[in-house]
Amino acid sequence: MNPLVSVIILNWNGRKFLKECLDSLLLQSYAHFEVVLVDNGSSDGSPEYVRSNYPAVKVVALPQNVGFAAGNNVGLEHCRGEFVVTLNNDTKVDWEFISALVAVVKADDRIGLVAAKMLNYYQTDRIDSVGLMIASNGLGYNKGIAEVDSGQYKEPAPVFGPCGGAALYRRAMLSETGFFDEDFFAYYEDFDLAWRCRLAGWQAVTAPGAVVYHVHSATSGEWSSFKVFHTHRNKWYVIIKNWPTTVLIQYLPKVLFYDIAALILAVMRGQGVSALKARLDLARHMPTLLRKRKKIKGGQKLSDGQVMNLFSPYESPIRTFTRKRGRKL
Repeated sequence: MNPLVSVIILNWNGRKFLKECLDSLLLQSYAHFEVVLVDNGSSDGSPEYVRSNYPAVKVVALPQNVGFAAGNNVGLEHCRGEFVVTLNNDTKVDWEFISALVAVVKADDRIGLVAAKMLNYYQTDRIDSVGLMIASNGLGYNKGIAEVDSGQYKEPAPVFGPCGGAALYRRAMLSETGFFDEDFFAYYEDFDLAWRCRLAGWQAVTAPGAVVYHVHSATSGEWSSFKVFHTHRNKWYVIIKNWPTTVLIQYLPKVLFYDIAALILAVMRGQGVSALKARLDLARHMPTLLRKRKKIKGGQKLSDGQVMNLFSPYESPIRTFTRKRGRKL
């Protein structure tokens, strides 16, 4: 029998997306899976809607919004699968989505993370993500974002990790590394999890056949104050927790340069207060981050040289600054 796959869908006032998302899961070619929907205190009737129309879906209704990380952790507690899939509610999946993920992860026992191919819901020939990349400037990137999908990622290939919006994780790996860090609340928690898993020696691969159509930033809004606060803060959470000391020392000037540019951009957008609050909150949580860093270091199986090989090339500072201002070069 095929292994059981548990699909966790986190929802917060996303009832308008749920029919298309859940209907597409019902059409899967892979039969041995369960769906757990964790509702983060919605006020739009989402839990009642799912219970009435999708009785096979296990609904876990929380009294308040605990964030992406904690919500998925609650979902994991209600899962039975050997493999765990995290899926955004604002998605529609291809009929071979689960089977393609499973085929890739079963190819090698050391593969613990699998990245789906996320395409833009409104421009289906445009890529949202085929996995995560990390750069020595401290930023994380979605591999392939905004590229025209012309078959350039048609074969499974190594990647740093998967985007948490459509990812498969091996349950045995999560028992070793833990799942999402709830201090992140939202954003960059998938980078943090990928770092912990990669440092522990697990591999990450893409599954191009696992196609997902994604409505980008449907919940929080593109570059809302909420998103600015959490991305600016959580980027540093990832670095402080996971980067080996030698790597951090070598790349810190570059990281600081890009961080100052990000702060300037936030001020230009009228979101300087959120960006400053992010850095103040970072300082407040520094003792906790350093304790977590020590624990992660104790489980590190990669040499510092191997860690440096995980980094990908990145665009120039001018291009990054211009792109984030919403213009094209």
